[in-house]
Amino acid sequence: MPVHLNHTIVRSRDKRQSATFLAELLGLPDPVPFARFLVVRVNNDVSLDFADADEPITPQHYAFLVGEEEFDSIFGRIQERRLQYWADPGRSRPGQVNTNDGGRGLYWQDPSGHLLEIITRPYGSGA
Repeated sequence: MPVHLNHTIVRSRDKRQSATFLAELLGLPDPVPFARFLVVRVNNDVSLDFADADEPITPQHYAFLVGEEEFDSIFGRIQERRLQYWADPGRSRPGQVNTNDGGRGLYWQDPSGHLLEIITRPYGSGA
């Protein structure tokens, strides 16, 4: 069997708030409880399993490859919520969308401080 990423645990200040935030913005089904987690499943059979953290959160980065139509929908929801977004992970280009590799991409933060990203072309795929 080839190696596939199955799930990752996302430590959060409030798992319900963070899981719901991600699912709503990405247009995914509602989070589903499993053990002590709230699970957000993405389309390639990978899940992000949100867990409440007792200690301070170390922000992580989660990137999602999406189609052009999905990008427009997600970007629209980001704008509707008046969320800050950036064209770069260093957050030096606020309110901009990048065009890396001939696609589009942007970054924003979730309620726990994790840096989320959507891109329409994989990095290194060229223009």
